[in-house]
Amino acid sequence: MRNFADRLTDKIAEFNNPTVMGLDPKIDYLPQALRDKWMNEVENVEEATALALYDFNCQLIDAVCDIIPAVKPQHAYYEMYGIEGIKTLQKTIKYAQSKGMLVISDAKRNDIGATATCYAESILGKTAMIDNNEYAMFGSDAITINGYLGIDGIKPFIDVSLREGTGMFNLVRTSNPSAGDLQDLILEDGRTVYQAMAMKVDEWGKELIGENGFSSLGAVVGATWPEQAVNARKLMPNAIILVPGYGAQGAGPDSAVASFTKDGKGSIVNASRSLMCAWKKREDLDPMDFAKATRDEAIDMKNKLNAALKDRKYC
Repeated sequence: MRNFADRLTDKIAEFNNPTVMGLDPKIDYLPQALRDKWMNEVENVEEATALALYDFNCQLIDAVCDIIPAVKPQHAYYEMYGIEGIKTLQKTIKYAQSKGMLVISDAKRNDIGATATCYAESILGKTAMIDNNEYAMFGSDAITINGYLGIDGIKPFIDVSLREGTGMFNLVRTSNPSAGDLQDLILEDGRTVYQAMAMKVDEWGKELIGENGFSSLGAVVGATWPEQAVNARKLMPNAIILVPGYGAQGAGPDSAVASFTKDGKGSIVNASRSLMCAWKKREDLDPMDFAKATRDEAIDMKNKLNAALKDRKYC
């Protein structure tokens, strides 16, 4: 069984596209006509909302599954719609995988011991049921995690990765404006907090390095901090780096490729709102052609990232 790092890097190379599409749906991201369709078909408002979100997701997946290697659903955007929203998350994961896409659950789980094991098994592994069989509840290919509790909160995910071939992306230097308040603090030995975490990711991920030279324990390093991204790459030569912050959060292609290796590998750049809501900028399209707008934006993003990789400004 090929591990997650190999499967992801193979897919990126196949499509020549280091992009992951964030699937973080909200009702106001959907065209009114799509909302009306499901309100007219289903009486229960929670069910109608969830079905509209799933319809939206499926059309976006259909539009880009031949050009984008992976999707990244953020669990919070589904959990806020309750049980029906969680069902939509489960169905979205399965649908994306049926179209050949890898799925990164953006859950940022963080706990210790038995609780971390429950998180790892629920999202990446299997759960024992009353019939003494085990079933995948979400079945994602990878997950985002928060390792700031230390190795006892990470080891359960590593154990599942070794067994199931799944992957993880650990928070190292995040894209939010206040990230530096804690992550840039200087330790007694002169390292910053994020540098110490990067070195831990490199250490913890050694046993998960695949045939392509990358570990299935990767890192999250925001595109909004390119200088730190360059530094983080030096500390994590084998990590696949998940890069949030492109597009709606303000980072452009030059910043987004700062964490790539010298030969242009090892990172994948996330875009969520800029892809999902691309239709809102297209006056030339009917809003119900939102999937075409997303595909056009995805192609533009791919071209810009590849151009930036040829002319690296941060290295």
